[in-house]
Amino acid sequence: MIIAIDGPAGTGKSTVAKIIAQHYGIVFLNSGSFYRAITLALLRAEKDLSNVDDVCNFASELKMEYVNGRVVLNDEDVEDLLHSPEIDLNASKVSSIVPLRDIVNKKLRKIAQRESIVCEGRDMTTVVFPNADYKFYLDASIDVQAMRRFKQGVSNLSYEEVKAQIIQRDKMDKAKIVGALKIAEDATYIDTSDLTIEQVCAIIYNKIHS
Repeated sequence: MIIAIDGPAGTGKSTVAKIIAQHYGIVFLNSGSFYRAITLALLRAEKDLSNVDDVCNFASELKMEYVNGRVVLNDEDVEDLLHSPEIDLNASKVSSIVPLRDIVNKKLRKIAQRESIVCEGRDMTTVVFPNADYKFYLDASIDVQAMRRFKQGVSNLSYEEVKAQIIQRDKMDKAKIVGALKIAEDATYIDTSDLTIEQVCAIIYNKIHS
């Protein structure tokens, strides 16, 4: 079974996906974390992010795994390092590289071949798993998105700076040539602005069991 969830930042995708995965006892995958981990590795290696061939060759050699819902990069748990302002600013650029998306998508599909999964990201329902058993698109007002991300306390940015960064990233993600952030025609749309995590999960459970 493949449950695919898309949507912008601060809509509760990761939290909801983890709960859904735990509920059904299946694997949770966050595609964004893969790109963030690659971005971390590229920055550590001081790679030129504009050199597509170098970026893709470098990324193809990286060992990336998901263990208990956490990203392990070359045998190092890097989950707690993936939401710094520097990663936030560069991850969207990195994920815009079309050949790199092919590399990551193949890794995700390979995992899905042997496991039932809940995956979340920006193009899970449209590009990576267009034939997913269940598709959902989570959304929220920009103010709610920014406040949720701000309250996570993963950076030292002010609320207004977080809001501006989310607006910039969503604009970039919606303009991607491949893997753009958009709502799949057959996805269930859920506005989470005024909903609790439990209420969002309930909507998903009801859809799966309807």
